[in-house]
Amino acid sequence: MKTLFKIVLISILSINLLDTASAQTEKQIRDAAKIAEGKEQLDNRTFTFQARYMYPLGGGQRYLNTDYDVRVTKDSVIAFLPYFGVAYSGAGYNSNEDNGIKFTSTKFDYKSELKKNGIRYVTIRINDSRTTNQLIFNISPNGYTDLSVNSKNRQNIRFDGMLNDKSKTKK
Repeated sequence: MKTLFKIVLISILSINLLDTASAQTEKQIRDAAKIAEGKEQLDNRTFTFQARYMYPLGGGQRYLNTDYDVRVTKDSVIAFLPYFGVAYSGAGYNSNEDNGIKFTSTKFDYKSELKKNGIRYVTIRINDSRTTNQLIFNISPNGYTDLSVNSKNRQNIRFDGMLNDKSKTKK
């Protein structure tokens, strides 16, 4: 009876170990595919950043439950992001065009740099927006992204999110 119990116990443990190893392998394959997809999109200069959190310079963190994003293609940058912070002189209050960070740019400079730790820094200097100067993306290999938005007449603001987050893409 004891030997039968030992055999059953060893069998259950073996099956459990094999199942865990298989799940790890599948996760590694999915992660590798996601990394390759993100790298290809960054190399082609076509990606979408989905914002999940915003961090105003004045402090505090705000969760974003609406689809806010920045879409980058070879010939345009389209930003639709919220803004919460201090506006300086020349910034309008209570006008529809000055609420949030909303612009479409076709005149921009794109610079991408890959660091040794796998983090890619993408800097986009906007040349035809009257409010936004620069977008700085820090993109990890698995798609987690930190975006800093530098403005001409507002405090800078930072966003966290994902590159091409399929769960929040617009249909």
